[in-house]
Amino acid sequence: MKFQIPDKIALANLPTKIERLERLSQKLNGPEIFIKRDDQTGTEWSGNKIRKLEFSVKDALNKDCNYLITCGGIQSNHCRATAAVAAKLGMKSCLVLRGSKDADIEGNLFLDKMLGAEIVYITAEQYSTSRNDIMDSIANEKTLQGFKPYVIPEGASNGIGAFGYYNALLEIAQQEKEFNVTFDAIVIAVGSGGTLAGLLLGKKAISYKGDIYGINVGSDKTYFENCILQIFAESCQIAGADYSLTRNEINILDGYVGRGYALSTPEELEFIIGLSQMEGIILDNVYTGKAMYGFVQEINKGTFKKAKNILFIHTGGMFELFSQMKFFKF
Repeated sequence: MKFQIPDKIALANLPTKIERLERLSQKLNGPEIFIKRDDQTGTEWSGNKIRKLEFSVKDALNKDCNYLITCGGIQSNHCRATAAVAAKLGMKSCLVLRGSKDADIEGNLFLDKMLGAEIVYITAEQYSTSRNDIMDSIANEKTLQGFKPYVIPEGASNGIGAFGYYNALLEIAQQEKEFNVTFDAIVIAVGSGGTLAGLLLGKKAISYKGDIYGINVGSDKTYFENCILQIFAESCQIAGADYSLTRNEINILDGYVGRGYALSTPEELEFIIGLSQMEGIILDNVYTGKAMYGFVQEINKGTFKKAKNILFIHTGGMFELFSQMKFFKF
């Protein structure tokens, strides 16, 4: 079978290390829990988004584009990473953010401005119904201004962006050999679907034996199944592969959205503080905190009772925490 992944630009600090969460594993008295530190892919572009952007931005450069346009929440890690990459490469960027222009300049939004991104604020309703149309309109405007724009969807979660986590699974498989460990399961937060789609593509390509689970931090299981199936199909088309994926092969552990996307319960925040003090690892409240909280609940329910070793991928998000300090109780 022909399988040719697209070119990428090397930006992230890779491979990211894998650590054992010794005290958490002992506390739960279940599987050995490991964490992959994709929060350490860089500083300005820390987190999982840079793996996807390596492919998206390379495609933009191949098309001689010089202006990156993307979208996300007002504290979007992806938008901050996009702004950082644009600045690094001498490009311009425009971020379409769900939120108010009167929002406090803090966390990722502060860094967006530091990095020189143009900010366009839109309402939650506009974001839900017409964010792509808005980005296309901005692209048309920038073209008239003499730029050559490139639109990156939310989270770089499309066919080309997913190759970032296709590569990540190959990286994990190599690290298993180096450290003489086999992961029975890999667990990640799911916020737009591209990371999980890429991992599933890698699983197909190398016949990876471990199960891959996503814990959604917004929407619901059916929504993300649809997203992942679409992204997976796009990636296969780009790579010239004829892999198939069914809903039954997508493992999403639903039920941990809590109060909603980017909204935290006191229990989630308490859990984030507890893990910080137990392992010296900082999770964010939007993605990794919710996902790790749900993961621990699933261990306690017996979902992973047959697993010996499980890898949780830390997809970053620390900067966003600085906009949430008032909600944490010490």
